[in-house]
Amino acid sequence: MRKPPPARYRTTNWSSYNASLRKRGSLLIRVDKDMTWRAPHDGRPGRPPVFSDAAIQLCLSIKILFKLPLRQTAGMVASLLKLAGLDWPVPDFSTLCRRQKTLAVQVPYRRADGPL
Repeated sequence: MRKPPPARYRTTNWSSYNASLRKRGSLLIRVDKDMTWRAPHDGRPGRPPVFSDAAIQLCLSIKILFKLPLRQTAGMVASLLKLAGLDWPVPDFSTLCRRQKTLAVQVPYRRADGPL
């Protein structure tokens, strides 16, 4: 039994095809301006954390998605916040490193050969 020939597609609407290819490269990251970026004081003794778990989660998600080291992650988050028009401080790499060990929110693991 012979295999059927593969389907052959012809592009007839080049402007639509080009627009769809441009859309593939677009990146949209929404940052909620009402998000609690700074950690609330919880009343425990000692120095309170500066950044909320949501802020650390955002930074670590960017780190995993783009396969960045922690220093470059801090730089990318700073530029994203600047593009969003937000004047929020950005956690430095040592804060991210320390908080990712104790963060209660799970950061999904990305294998090198597969999707997130």
